[in-house]
Amino acid sequence: MKKIMALALAALMLFAMFGCVSKGGEDINKKSEGVMTYAQYTAAAIDEKVVIEAYIQAKQGWWENKATIYLADGDGAYFSYDTPCSEEDYNNIFTTGTKVRIEGTKAEWSGEIEIVDGVMTAVEGAGKYIAKATDVTAILGNNDELIKKMNQLVAFKGMTVEASKDADGNDAAFLYKDNGSGSEGDDLYFKVSKDGNTYTFTVESYLCGKDTDVYKAVQALKIGDKIDLEGFAYWYNGLNPHITSVTASK
Repeated sequence: MKKIMALALAALMLFAMFGCVSKGGEDINKKSEGVMTYAQYTAAAIDEKVVIEAYIQAKQGWWENKATIYLADGDGAYFSYDTPCSEEDYNNIFTTGTKVRIEGTKAEWSGEIEIVDGVMTAVEGAGKYIAKATDVTAILGNNDELIKKMNQLVAFKGMTVEASKDADGNDAAFLYKDNGSGSEGDDLYFKVSKDGNTYTFTVESYLCGKDTDVYKAVQALKIGDKIDLEGFAYWYNGLNPHITSVTASK
């Protein structure tokens, strides 16, 4: 019995270690001198200067030599808005999974906490890391808990597609723009429900454009479909997930 318990404990320890290391074997919460932990970052005041190190999880877009990106470490997630970056570096250096250092200012916009006016550099010698989605289905509707997951990759299981009203007042499974006035290539908005409550989710076209699998999957939705979703817990006057994956519920 002791041997079995020891083996089980060892397996648990290995599992915990695996969850805290990058593909290169590095502790994903390791910070360079002068860099904030996630707890220190969350405790920092709005408009305070911040310095973080984290791994790029998704790139929402590049324009006018500025990049907007989602990042994460083992403790939490970050959103860096309009970070100065050349197109060449955006495509070749600041790739998904890459560890970067950002020095900027903590800001807030309609509830979303972000880093602005940042200076971004790659952390040399670091491995790659992509976080797994955290299932938040059980806390949907509880903003006090959901806000702790801000900008993390999260999952929603067993959701039901509900009707939205398009620009002509007809029922639709999704809308182009939030009022249905757009066209293909614009953001997609759709409603889903769980346990009697309905939520509005978004496919942000800068993050997942019209040629992506998730954009096409939402276009194919029908009212009443049962689906599982993943996306980033963006905040806009409450949870406004930027969905990156849609699959049929099992």
